[in-house]
Amino acid sequence: MNIIIFGPPGAGKGTQAKFLVNKYNSFQISTGDILREEIKKDSEIGKKIINNMNDGKFVDDEIVNKLLEKIVFDKNKKNKLIFDGYPRTIDQAKNLEKLLEKSDQNIDYIFFLNVNKDSIIRRIEKRKILEKRSDDDSEIILKRYDTYMVVTKPVLDYYSKNKKFHEIDGSMEINDISSKIEEILRV
Repeated sequence: MNIIIFGPPGAGKGTQAKFLVNKYNSFQISTGDILREEIKKDSEIGKKIINNMNDGKFVDDEIVNKLLEKIVFDKNKKNKLIFDGYPRTIDQAKNLEKLLEKSDQNIDYIFFLNVNKDSIIRRIEKRKILEKRSDDDSEIILKRYDTYMVVTKPVLDYYSKNKKFHEIDGSMEINDISSKIEEILRV
């Protein structure tokens, strides 16, 4: 099965994606991880990415779409994809649909982890200490949160009409969110 998990920065998408990967022997497709890997390579694309991230902006759809195409067409990952934080725009959602259609796949479940700004701030501060992630600057995260809420609203509207869409209270404890997702997957 293929699953999309989306929500604002710090909502716990990565944590839930990892849970699903381990539980169902799937592959986590984290645009954040893919982009950070490209930054580590110090490639031209990586430099564009870091500039966008430091400004609190999202990375251009064209860059993200190219990086994802290779993964979607990997035969070993077919129908085992957990999309973590993708798609973030309507263009990305439509691109994902085209890629999946071309590779004879579809999305089985869509989870939106809904979390308010105060919860995000607390999580980011904690994650900054525990994981020492370079992109966990509170000011940048708040910009990214605001950008996310504006840019992703159309994607939320787009998917919320889909019968595969499930909104989950992302401010719950990690295990409670995992249990809620499992409950939905069992139905």
